Amino acid sequence: MATLAELANQRTLLDEPTIDHLLRLTASWSLLSDLSFSDMLMMARVDDSANNAEDNFVVLGQMRPNNRSTLINDDLVGTTQRSIAWPLVRLSFESGTRIVGEAKIDDVADVIPVWCVPVRFSGRIVAIMVRLQGPLRGPASLYEQAYLSIFERLCSMVADSTFPYREQDVAGPGLPRVGDGIILIDGRGRVEFATPNATNALHRLGIYAPAEGRTLRELGLKVRVVERSLEFGMPAMEEIDQGHDVAILFHCVPLLEHAEVSGVVVLMRDVSDLRQLNRLVLNKEAAVREVHHRVKNNLQTISSLLRLQARRSDEPETRIALGEAERRVRSIAVVHEVLSREPGEEVVFDEIVRSLVLLVEDTVLALHPVEILVNGELGTLSTDLATPLAVALAELLTNAVEHAFTEFGGAANDHVGVVTLNLYQEDDHAIAEIRDNGRGLGRDFSLDLPTSLGLSIVRDIIRAQLRGTIEMTNVAYADGGGTFVRVSVPLNARL
Repeated sequence: MATLAELANQRTLLDEPTIDHLLRLTASWSLLSDLSFSDMLMMARVDDSANNAEDNFVVLGQMRPNNRSTLINDDLVGTTQRSIAWPLVRLSFESGTRIVGEAKIDDVADVIPVWCVPVRFSGRIVAIMVRLQGPLRGPASLYEQAYLSIFERLCSMVADSTFPYREQDVAGPGLPRVGDGIILIDGRGRVEFATPNATNALHRLGIYAPAEGRTLRELGLKVRVVERSLEFGMPAMEEIDQGHDVAILFHCVPLLEHAEVSGVVVLMRDVSDLRQLNRLVLNKEAAVREVHHRVKNNLQTISSLLRLQARRSDEPETRIALGEAERRVRSIAVVHEVLSREPGEEVVFDEIVRSLVLLVEDTVLALHPVEILVNGELGTLSTDLATPLAVALAELLTNAVEHAFTEFGGAANDHVGVVTLNLYQEDDHAIAEIRDNGRGLGRDFSLDLPTSLGLSIVRDIIRAQLRGTIEMTNVAYADGGGTFVRVSVPLNARL
C-alpha cells in the first residue's frame, strides 16, 4: 500500500510543502471524523494533463469514525475517482468554498449527505476533504449538536489553512479521542459545555460544582495549557494529578476564527490506571535492575577472591587455572552489568562486546603486542543467548591473543599481532568470526579432542547449550596465515 506522500508524488502535481501539509492534516483528522460521526476522504486532482483526460481525482487518505459504524467498507486509498461521479468535489475545487449536498456511493443503498471542504495551502486549493455522513440515531442530542458545531468550526480552519497546526498533531495513537471526554471553552476561558465523561474526569479531580459558565480556575482547577492555548493559539497538553491515584490528561485544541482564538476544545482522558500500571512496571524494572546489579557485584566478589587465591598460590599451573576461572566469571559479570542498566529479556550485545574486548586486553598479558579489531554488530539478543555467547567469545579472543603469537618472539619482532572479530546476522543466525595472523593450528589439532579446558568449554557452550556450530581452520599462507574461527548460533533456539 502506497503512502500519501508516494501517491501524491506519483499521481499529482503537488509539491513537497503541500504534501507535508496534507500529511499533518491526515495525522490529525481522526478528531474531525469522530466529531462529525462520519467517514472522511482526502481527494486531490490527478495529473492527467499529458493524456488530456477528464478532471479525475485520486484518494490520498481515508478515515473512519471511532464512534459510529463506517459507511465505506472498501479501502479507497490510491483509487482514481471520476469527476463525473463526484460533481460536488469538482464544484468545491472550482469555487474554493464548502459545498454541501448529497451523493450516491457504491454499495450504499441510499444517497447520503456529503460535505466537500476545500483544503487551502499557500493561498490555493490543493485538495478536497470529503465528509460522508451516516444516519444519526434519531434527533441529534445536545452533545451531538455540540460536536457537529466544533466540526464545522474546524472545517472553516481547514479552508483557511489554519488547521492542521504546524506545532504538533492533535489526534492519533496515545492522544485523547472525542469519546474520552470534551470540554468546550469560549474565547473568554469560560466553559460552554462538558460531556458526561469530561464531567466524571472533573469529579475524579475533586471538582463537583457545575462547570458551565465558569472558568476552570474559578472551579479550583489550574490548567496552564488552557490559558496557553487561549493566549497563543497553539495546541498543548498537560497531565493533572490528584494524589497518587488520579491522573487526567488535558489536550487543548484552539479554535481560530480570522486568525483570532475564538475558543478551545479540551480533550480529556482519565489515565489513572495507565499511570498506575507504568509505576508498577517501573518498580518491577527497578527490582530487576537491582537484582542484576547485585548478581554483578557478587560475581565481581567471586572474581576478586579467585584473583587473591591465585596470587597466594606457589604453583604456576594453579595460578593459571584460577586466572582463567576469574576471567570467565568476569565475562558473565559483563552481561549482568549491561542488564543492570537496561533490564529486560533482551540486551544490546554490542555493548557486551566492547566490554569483552576491554576485559581481554586488560587480563591477558601477552609477550607480543596484539591489536583487537571489531567489525559489524549483532544488535539485540535475548539474555539467554547473550550470556553463554559472551563467555564463548571471551574464551576465543583470549585463546587467540595468548597462543596465536607465541612463536613470533618478543616486542622487537616486526610481526604485528592482529585479532579481528567480525559480527553479523545471517538467515536467523548470529555469526561471529575470529581471525588472527598468528602461527595457526597444529597439524594434529581437532576440536573434538581439544587440548585445553577453554576450548572444551567453548565447544560445549556452542554445540550443546546454544545448539550452534563452531569451525576452526588454518588460514592459507597466501592470505596471511593464522587461524580462522566461525561460530554460528540460531537466534530462535529455545535454550
